This record gives sequence, structure tokens and C-alpha cells, in this order.
Amino acid sequence: MKRLFSKSSKNATPSSAKHSAPEPPMAGRTATALPAATTAGLQPNYVVPPVPHPNPHEHITLLASEDGLLMRPHCAGLPNPVSYVRLSWGKTTHIAELPSDRGRPSVDWKEGVVIYGIVGLMTLFNASYLLVITSRSNVGQLFDASHLIYGVKSVVSIPLVKDRAKSILSRMASRNTSVNRPSLFVSNIDDLQVPDEGTSGEPRVKFADEEEVKILTPRDQVEFLVNNTGRPASPVSSGASTPASDVSMTHSPVSTIANRMSFWGRLSKRASSTSEGADIEESLLDERELFDSIIHDAAGVPDKVISSIIAATAPPPDSSEERNSELEARILRGCLREFTKGDMYFALHFDITRSLQHKHEQFTKIHTQNKLLSELDALPKDTNVNPLDDRVDALFEPSVILPLWRRVDRHFWWNEWLSKPFMDAGLHSYVTPIMQGYIQISSFDQPKDTSAMQDDSAEPVDYIVMSRRSRDRAGLRYQRRGVDDEANVANFVETEVIMRVQRNGISNVFSHVQIRGSIPLFWTQSGFSMKPPPVLAPERNPAQNLDAIKRHFRRAVPVYGSHTIVNLAEQHGKEGMITNAYREYATKLDAKDVRYCEFDFHRETRGLKYENISKLINQLERVFENQGFFWVSNNMLLSKQKGVFRVNCIDCLDRTNVVQSAFARHVMSMQLEAVGLLSPPQSGKSGMEVIFNDVWANNGDAISRAYAGTSALKGDFTRTGKRDLGGMLNDGVNSLARMYSATFGDWFCQAIIDFMLGYRTLSVFEEFLIKLQSTDPRELIRLSRIRAEAIATSVARVLSEGETLISGWTIFSPEQLNVKFDDRFEEKVLLLSARALYIVSYDYSLEKTKMYICVPLGAIARLEKGAYIISPLEEASRDPVQNAGFSIYWHASNKISMRMTSYSIRNCPEDALTISPPAVSVSSSTQYKPTLPRREPTKTANLSGIMSKVSENAAGATNVCFAAFKALPVDPARVRSGSSTGYAEPADDLAGATTCKQVVDMMVDSIKRACEDAGNSPVITDRDVVSLTEAQKMTSIYAKMEYGVKRLIWLGGLV
Repeated sequence: MKRLFSKSSKNATPSSAKHSAPEPPMAGRTATALPAATTAGLQPNYVVPPVPHPNPHEHITLLASEDGLLMRPHCAGLPNPVSYVRLSWGKTTHIAELPSDRGRPSVDWKEGVVIYGIVGLMTLFNASYLLVITSRSNVGQLFDASHLIYGVKSVVSIPLVKDRAKSILSRMASRNTSVNRPSLFVSNIDDLQVPDEGTSGEPRVKFADEEEVKILTPRDQVEFLVNNTGRPASPVSSGASTPASDVSMTHSPVSTIANRMSFWGRLSKRASSTSEGADIEESLLDERELFDSIIHDAAGVPDKVISSIIAATAPPPDSSEERNSELEARILRGCLREFTKGDMYFALHFDITRSLQHKHEQFTKIHTQNKLLSELDALPKDTNVNPLDDRVDALFEPSVILPLWRRVDRHFWWNEWLSKPFMDAGLHSYVTPIMQGYIQISSFDQPKDTSAMQDDSAEPVDYIVMSRRSRDRAGLRYQRRGVDDEANVANFVETEVIMRVQRNGISNVFSHVQIRGSIPLFWTQSGFSMKPPPVLAPERNPAQNLDAIKRHFRRAVPVYGSHTIVNLAEQHGKEGMITNAYREYATKLDAKDVRYCEFDFHRETRGLKYENISKLINQLERVFENQGFFWVSNNMLLSKQKGVFRVNCIDCLDRTNVVQSAFARHVMSMQLEAVGLLSPPQSGKSGMEVIFNDVWANNGDAISRAYAGTSALKGDFTRTGKRDLGGMLNDGVNSLARMYSATFGDWFCQAIIDFMLGYRTLSVFEEFLIKLQSTDPRELIRLSRIRAEAIATSVARVLSEGETLISGWTIFSPEQLNVKFDDRFEEKVLLLSARALYIVSYDYSLEKTKMYICVPLGAIARLEKGAYIISPLEEASRDPVQNAGFSIYWHASNKISMRMTSYSIRNCPEDALTISPPAVSVSSSTQYKPTLPRREPTKTANLSGIMSKVSENAAGATNVCFAAFKALPVDPARVRSGSSTGYAEPADDLAGATTCKQVVDMMVDSIKRACEDAGNSPVITDRDVVSLTEAQKMTSIYAKMEYGVKRLIWLGGLV
């Protein structure tokens, strides 16, 4: 019996395909597709071409024309493709597939530049950019040449602006010529030869002859092998954007302070007045004189000295256009860096995001579905379902009639959002799915037995490690910890080991999967010390933690089978709190498919006794036997993996990698023993030991660089099998590097990651400039829900029965009434009904209203709207368009009612008990803090004091009270169609507003119309609530100093 679609796709034809049952689309975690026969009226991304298996183009030609950037496939034997793609010039790009010009000479494709693939399309402040792969490394092949895997080595951003695009394409063509890459020459269409673009599975690490390795460094980046060794090196090393040149050691204190403390000074040389050929010593003398004069003029006050230096040498951009251009350059550089760090991989002819067993299970499920449809006569009459025979192809690809991007696991597809414009246009072959992780393909010879030592007495073994890092809750070490509200955990990695063993002419293919992921509870860890303690999130209650861990395993168990949790964190000390909580909640799960196991790695291996890991393996021996592994021998399925080890420590890096490598070594012994190749340990380093240690050490380094910024600790043990003092010293250097990375650069990098994955809009960078950090997008979703609940609770508690609500908003406001600038602000709820305006102080921790003031619409005298500047220390916080507010003035009278919540039956101000409300301090570092107030004691005035102050002010000479309100930042997260994460303000009447000024206009207009309906016509005046000049006068020198130090620490380390 022949297996359904068992042959290679290149031999398939449309005529033969119609006589077999079409394979349904992937089930579970991927998008669905409809059969090609019912494509009428479908979107282009749901329409599949008649040729099965539309793979991504291996080479694409780019050409800048008058109408836009043109693209078409570039391959041997196809000089004139039937169509080409045009991307129109401009920020709003239109993608169109046009018929080929065939004989028309209007387009000269010989002037084009050839690339290896497309990362995606990115739209920034001033322009859109096409990100393309200009250099790749040949990782190797999965058993045969039809399963090639590549690593992304260089990415170039091409602006969709005609003149700029032509300039960049010209430089790309020159680079292709200089590095001797004939595969990227358009003139070679008829004779295409693809050179070897990197290593193919050779060990990345060279071992010394002696066994003691003292100092280890991370794996070097794979370089191209250029045949012409006599030719001088190219002046351009790669297509990726590179940071600005390093600051010279001869820079004066003025330049040093400017470069460290000015965000903009490190991006632009606008303020530089020294020409390239100027005398360095003379310029240094001038700067020293400038430094002395600044100190003298500032009377030695540090804050004035720093401000004067930045103003004189590195001023901020003069206009918003210039500011956006400089910020755009930094964003582009960060995005390109993320794709060219050496941990991005892709394949053109098969899916690398799914394990071998997962693909086999997919095929079995598809066949079962088709058989059921056939029995129900739900398939076309000329469609046959072939019986499922016993022969199994270990590398079989299910659903080959679908484009590659429709078959990959979206959890591991890192450029999906950037590729979305091409997917929506139905350009399947221009979409290249890219996965983050690590892949290494190696091989060694294993002796058949200990006595036979001849060269022909060994069997070849292919050993492959494929680690797939999830994009869900993606990010860096101290910015993404634990679980989120969608039950996704940080640093989730699926590691599959594939091994092929030839035994007596029979091919045996093995596969074993392990996973790692952060502890699935809500917890955090600060990055401002060498060993910060992890703590449970105080704003989360036990019910929320239990619900999160339940949903996490409810999603993971159907995918991987029963879970054996191996928690390597410390059971006492700083990590004890998290370990105890994990144990407690895992016990409460009471799930038969989840088993919890603890192994205090640091305590068990104290004294460098890493051999004690064998105790853990012995403890889990029965689990290894029951779990088994995926095994295909001579195209026969002999066993499947039943369950998975979920290994974690605090970071899921160093300890996790050591234990996972020990598990993998034990499984490899089981697999070799199954084919009769297990041999006793030999003296010295065998080929198997060298390859195994090399692969797993490199795997740990790659995952560590992606999550923590440095190579993995304990790396010397995985490379050599021994732990020595040299490795401990190296670990100390890495720990310092990790703390530096977390403290100085990770916030901006996190914003880059969130943006390129589609979780945040460009507003994340505005937020970064204001707060010097970014916010977890899923946390913003949670805050949005909390704010919506606050409005709903306030309506239920405050409004009278039958009273009509017009609008409800959450808004920033001083804690006190009759003040516009104060050291205590809070997020209030503003309710507008048909008869009154309610100003509600809300306790977000206790989820109840603390106090409210009811102002009848007829008592409102006037409204003033304009700029509301709280902090003048950052460019973004000085923008009047994004920092707007309004004030409401009303006549004090007995119609103004005030109520407060107390723990007695009385709620009048004079009888109120002392309650300290949580409020947000408006310092320079927290003026836009998005997190809601926590339940903590404060030293603010109690509610009675607030009320009494209102009464005192109302009894003054003016007899008019007022309240000031500042609009919350608009779109602090992202609202993008087709993404897995979304955020929207709860107030529908504010939909469409893109600036705070527009929000204020909408709010004031709603209040005005409500007043008019009530028979009142308040005066509307355009007047700043707090102008920039007033804010500068009211900002203390201590706030300025605090902000300056913060910029020095955080932004000074960014490149």
C-alpha cells in the first residue's frame, strides 16, 4: 500500500492530487485553510495556487523603479517569471502582484540585486522599510540535501523611498561583488551556483589537548568561507546596521558626560563642530575651557553643570521630525540586531518549528479525518483515501499542499507580524518563516564494540539539536518573568534531539523532546543587584496564581503529553519563596498528567560535585523508561515518546541546561543500547563525548544570549564534563555582564522585541523616552480590564437608581481639589450622567470607591483645556499634544454633595474615620507609571483632611472650586488587526483618538453637551492647565538630579 502523499512534492501534479483525499489544514495552533476548489470570494491569504507545496523563493531579485520597489524570483532556468511584485513608494505601502512584462524593455532586471529572502515590512515614523536577508550561513542538512537549514547572518533595511532605496541597493550590489558571492549576481540566471555560505555542522568549539579548560568564551559568529584568500577583505563586513563608532579614549569630560547622559547625542553628530582633519589636542583644550566656564557659570551646582553641558554639546532635536528620524534610526538598528545575533534560522522546503513526532501525529490525525469524511460521503466522488500502511517516513511533511507559512507552529514563528502584509496579499512564496533558537548538526562514529578498534568497525551517527524559543511572553531576563494572563511563560524553549544511527545497513531515526520554561506563577525579580531575590507579585492573589498554572498545563499537556516537572531552584534562601509556592500550587493542581519533582541543584552539587546529577537521573529512572522516545527503524514506527520533562530553575538557563544535557546523555545511551551500540566509557575523549559536549554547550550559550545577554554559566561542565575554578571565575564575569545588561540596555531592547513581534505600536518608544523603561503589553491589557471594572464598580456604587450614564473615564488628577500641581497624584474615575458629574477616588487594590464628589451640571461655570505639563525633564513629557488636560470650575453650594467610604454607618467628612488612600507620587521618574496604586500605607493626608481642605478653600473669597484632570497616555499598548494581543480603552466614545489633546477635546465636548442638555451653558476656554514654564519653576532640583542619574545609568549603556 502506498502512503498518502508519501512522495516528494516536486513529483506531485495537480492531476494526481485530485484522486487522493486533500489533507486538511493543520489542527490546533495554526491557521486554517479551505480547499482550493472553494476559493470564490476568499481573501488572498486563504487561496492556494494549483501547484502543491509553494515553497518560499530561495533567491529574490530587487529593483528600484519609478513606481516602486519591484521583486521577482531569481532562479536557474526561469529568466522570465510569469509575474512580479511591486511595493509602492511611501509610508503607506501598497503591495500588488503584476503580470511579467515579458518582451517589454521597460524594466531592466539586470540592474537588480539578489537577496536570500524577506524578513518582512516595518512601518516607522517617517517611512516604511523592507527587511531582507542579504547573507545566510549554511547550518547543514537534516539527513539529505532536500532538508537544508540556514541561519540568518545579515539583514538590511531598505526604505521605501526611491532615492534612498536606490542608494542602498547600489551598496548591496557592490558588497555582493566585493565578497565574491556569484549566487547573488543577476547575470548568472542561466548558470546559478550557490557557494557554501558557512559551516555545515562542524563543532563550533575547539578543545585543548589537556582536559582542564580554564577560560571559555562564547561561540564565535560563523563567517563566510571565501575561496580567494589573496583578495583583501571587504571594507563592509555585513549588511546589518552597525552602532556608531566607539567614543575615543581622548574625549574630554564634556564629551563623556554628553555621550552618557544625552539620548540624542549618541545618535547624531548635529552638535559636533570639529571637522575630520582638525587637531585633536586643540579641540580638547577648547572643550576643557568650555567645561571650566560651565562650572563657573553654574556655581558648581551639579544639576546646572550637567544641564549646561547637555544643552551646549548634545541638545535634543529642534523639531519632532528630526527627533523621529533619530529615533527611527535607533529602532531600525535594534531590530536588525535582533535578527542578526546568530540565533535566527529558516528552511525553505520543510517545517523546522515542529518535532518529528508532532508531524507524524499530524499526519495520523489528518488521515483519520479524511477516512471519516470518506465514510460519510463528504469528499468528492473521484477522491480516494489510501489505507494507512505500516511504512513511516521519519521526515514526512504533512499538509504539503499548503504554503510553508501555513504549516509552521506560530508559537515559534518570530517574523509573522512583519510578514503579514505579504500573507494578506496572498504572496505565499515571499513569506519566509524565521525561528529563534539554536540548531547544530554534527556526526561521529560509534564503535560497534570495545574490542573492535579498526576504522571499519564503527557505525556513523548523526546527532542534531534543535531548540525552538517561543515568541509568547518573549523578552529579556528581568523584563519577562513567570506567567502572564494568557498562561504563557517566559523563556519557553522546546529542545529536540534527533539522532540517526546506521546499524547493519538499517537506518534508525530517534527523536526526544524536552522543554523548559519559567515557573508558571505571577512573580518578579529586580535586576539591580548581582543575585536579586525573586518575589511573588503582590498584586496577585492565590486564586489568580492557581488559575494561571492550571491553564498553562491544560494547554501544554495535550501537546507534549504528561509532564514531569523538574524544579532545580533552591529550596531555601532567596529562591525558597518561589520554590515553596511552586510546590504548593503544583500540589493543588491534583492533575494525573503533571508530576512535580524537586532537585536543589546548588545544594546537591555543592563543592563542584556535578557528578551528583546522576542521583536525579536514578530517581527518575522509571520515568525515563515509561516516557521512551520516538523511534523509526527501517521506515517502521517502533515507539513514540509518551510525556516530557519540563525542567526549570529561576532563569531556565544555566542549571536547566546542565540537567537537560544530562537527561539527553542518558536518553542517548538508551537509544544506542536499543540498537546494540552501547560501549563502556573509554579513557580520554571519544568522538561521541566531544560532539555531545560541544553541541549542548553551544545550545546553552545560544539560549542564554537570547534571554540574558551572555553565554551560559556552568558552560565548562557541559563542554568538558568537569567543573573547575577557571569556569567559576568565568561565571563571575558573565554574572557581572548580565547585571550590566539588565541595568543599562534591556529596557530599550525589550521595547524593540515587543514592537517587532507586533505586541506594541510605536507608542512603546514614546513611553520609553518618558519612563526610561517599557511595559509588558499583556500587563496593559490587564490594566485596561481593571480600569473598565473600576468604572463599572463606580457606576454601581455612586449613581442613583434610574440615573442615566453618558460616559465614564479613568483620568490622572491631583489627590487634592483646587490644585493643579501637587506631589501626590492618583488615577480617578470620572462619571458623566444626565444630571451631574461625579469625581470618584477609587481604591484599585480593594476594588471599591473611596470617596466621590457630585457636581450638578447646572453648577459648572467654565471649563479650561490646554497643555498639562507635569515634568519638563524629557522631550516627550513636554509635548503639549501628548500632555493635555482640562479644569472644571463650579460654584460652591449646598448642592455639591460629598460622600466617602468608611467602616461605620457614617460617611460625612466630619465623621469620617482616618483612611490613608494609596496615591501615585509625581516625581520625575514616575509621572507616567502605568501600574495602578498598590495596597501600601502612605503618609498622605487622610480623606477627612482632603474634605476639610475642600471646605476651607470653598469658604474662601472666590466661592469657586475646581478640579484638574490630565488625560492618560493614548494607546500605551497596541491595537493591531490579526495579532494575538490587543488593548483598547474601555470608553468607546474615545475611540479614534490618537493624541491626548484629542481625548481632552472629546471629554470636554461631552461635558459641554451634557450641560447644555441640562439647561446650562458653561464657558469653554483654551488655556494651559500647567504650562511648560510653570512646570519648570515647580520641578525641584532633587527631581532633576534623580532624573539625570537615571539617564546616566540606563541610557548611558545603550549603543
